Amino acid sequence: MALDHAILVSLLEQPGSGYELARRFERSIGYFWTATHQQIYRVLKRMEADGWIDVREVAQQGRPDKKEYSVAALGRDALSRWLHEPIQPESVRHDLAVKIRGAAFDDPAALIREVERHQRAHADRLAHYLAGEVRDFTGPGAPAPPDAGQELQHVVLRGGIAYERMMLAWLDDVLATLHRLRPER
Repeated sequence: MALDHAILVSLLEQPGSGYELARRFERSIGYFWTATHQQIYRVLKRMEADGWIDVREVAQQGRPDKKEYSVAALGRDALSRWLHEPIQPESVRHDLAVKIRGAAFDDPAALIREVERHQRAHADRLAHYLAGEVRDFTGPGAPAPPDAGQELQHVVLRGGIAYERMMLAWLDDVLATLHRLRPER
């Protein structure tokens, strides 16, 4: 997926400035696609030149004017074409899995700290996703009933939650195996 399509989806959900888009990528779109501020601004500039997005200046009191981006007809057409194109299922490239297999030729116990570090990172991401789910979909301020866009956002988030839970279960299994293979002291 190109960053272009992630930006188009975000702007169709809600027009906004480059800064607001970057915040969305940090908060919710980042569940499945990450981008730096520089990448977002570079793609916005290209999409504007290609006619995919419209830009309007918004006056702000006490601050410089900001640019607010929205999707133009050409952008909707580009997104529609992309949505109707088949994509290949993603293949997994997992550096940690290769390290784990390679540990058979070294000291498997040497990976314990690395696996624990990955475990903490996945636990933190899961906690972030679960907090976002309560904030945006299941908590007291959540819209009821949700519209189609919110339902689809939530199903993507649930996929991220399921993935993080699966990773944590696998990392528990890896740690148990590494501990079992640890030489007696």
